[in-house]
Amino acid sequence: MSVSYASPAAPNRVPEATVDFWLIKLMAVTMGETAADYLAVNLGLGLTVTSVIVAAILVVALVMQFARKRYIPSVYWTAVVLISVVGTLVTDNLVDNFGVALETTSIAFTIALAVTFAVWYASERTLSIHSIVTARREAFYWLAILFTFALGTAVGDLVAEVFALGYLTTGILFGAIIAAIAAAYYVLKINGILAFWLAYILTRPLGASFGDLLSQPLEYGGLGFGTIVTSLLFLAAIVALVAYMTLRSKPADGDWQVAKKI
Repeated sequence: MSVSYASPAAPNRVPEATVDFWLIKLMAVTMGETAADYLAVNLGLGLTVTSVIVAAILVVALVMQFARKRYIPSVYWTAVVLISVVGTLVTDNLVDNFGVALETTSIAFTIALAVTFAVWYASERTLSIHSIVTARREAFYWLAILFTFALGTAVGDLVAEVFALGYLTTGILFGAIIAAIAAAYYVLKINGILAFWLAYILTRPLGASFGDLLSQPLEYGGLGFGTIVTSLLFLAAIVALVAYMTLRSKPADGDWQVAKKI
């Protein structure tokens, strides 16, 4: 494992992959699924209008994120929640509005994500989240995040609906795969960057499956809590965690950051 040092003027712009990182990420992707359904279906905005509105808000959030040039919990996680919703809407638009099969969208987003990683690595020689210290690396990072959410939505829906495993079984399945990846990382010492991105991709269908389980009506295999209650529940949890992160975090200005290339 090699270590490179970033200058004091270039702090890392994204958080470390700690326990609270994975907790809030899972909640964000769950809310992304239910919030997209609420806006498009329950409010009657439709997929197209909802996509335009949320995408515009996401652009504003990303402009704020890039302008900060360092990790600020409230700004970063706002962007994550919004890009989770947009990723869901991208897949839903392709499937519902354009009739693209979930099998096709799953393959297409897998290729798009692989190409993003390939170009990112060719340009920067690392895919580590510990070295997001420039605007170009951050641009690659957020593009990869978008594709992970779109891919996760497609794969989750494919397994739960097309393969007819149901929301609960699908959630358990992806949870087991993530647990296996964690075991492979800690016990077998597989590459940390590979383990991180695999887990990041798979938390999307995991969260989406449990979001659908909670929000969908009983006749569709859900628990019937509805998209409003489910979205507000996870939004409250996200706000609480972000507040905790903000209070716990130390000022990053002038810090000497270590950018680790695993």
